[in-house]
Amino acid sequence: MEAPGEPRLDLLVRTMTLEADGVLSVGLVHPEGKPLPAWAPGAHLDLEIGGLTRQYSLCGDPHDLSGYRVGVLDEPSSRGGSRYVHTRLRPGQRITAAGPRNHFALDAADRYVFVAGGIGITPILPMAREAARRSVPYTLVHGGRTRASMAFAAELAELGGGDVLLHPQDELGHIDLTAALAGVGPGTLVYCCGPEPLLAAVEAVCPAGLLRVERFAAPATAPAGDGSAFDVECRASGVTVTVGSGTSVLEAVEAAGVRAGSSCRDGICGTCETRVLEGTPDHRDFVLSESEHASNATMMICVSRCASGSLVLDL
Repeated sequence: MEAPGEPRLDLLVRTMTLEADGVLSVGLVHPEGKPLPAWAPGAHLDLEIGGLTRQYSLCGDPHDLSGYRVGVLDEPSSRGGSRYVHTRLRPGQRITAAGPRNHFALDAADRYVFVAGGIGITPILPMAREAARRSVPYTLVHGGRTRASMAFAAELAELGGGDVLLHPQDELGHIDLTAALAGVGPGTLVYCCGPEPLLAAVEAVCPAGLLRVERFAAPATAPAGDGSAFDVECRASGVTVTVGSGTSVLEAVEAAGVRAGSSCRDGICGTCETRVLEGTPDHRDFVLSESEHASNATMMICVSRCASGSLVLDL
């Protein structure tokens, strides 16, 4: 669903390439060959595919704006987005996108450790490429079920400037995260993207404050908090709604006819990020940083609630 005033991109599917077992890369260009909007490592696009809005990390080169590239895993348990890409999307078709957006930005550091699990390599690949370009030392560990399932292995091998370790589970077992994160301390940042068990394992051994993660799904234990009803004024729409204990802000405003961008509805993708004009949110998302939570400038309305009795949102 399109948020009011959000810019849209009309893109042409130029290429589709099998990068590994079950992984397709999709090359997207402007239909008239114009340069595309700039992006930085960690950014993603919201793609409208098969009547759904889904997020895919940009995994090309941010210094080449002649096209975008995303990687898509054919996930049997998905809600339809990946299956549409693998079975129905084809070169020559048009696709609508929003973004790029970035909630997983590559912050400056003296050294990086990148840990990717499976398709989690997609945001990590341009990060490693940028670290090499900046001549910043890095270690990249890419784990997967099998060597044949691990996308972009050839590109990783050609990056240079750092240590790249491929870790197929059927050959080597689980990644030794204690060894992978050995020596991590001040000056080093750790970036991790992959399935929740990998993220939880990295969080358990990484020193506090040095880890940046991007999730595929919300953790099994979501943040708890007060579920009391509260009022939300949608300032731009002139509508006020009451959000009940069993209803999200997103559901309440949609029921009142207010348009709001949405996709995951689990607080992990960032599509529903909305500006807070008045009031204090009760943040329950897994996207915004601690400092962004503290600023209360925006909130994810699919999961976050209210800590101040009422909210005024830019909707």
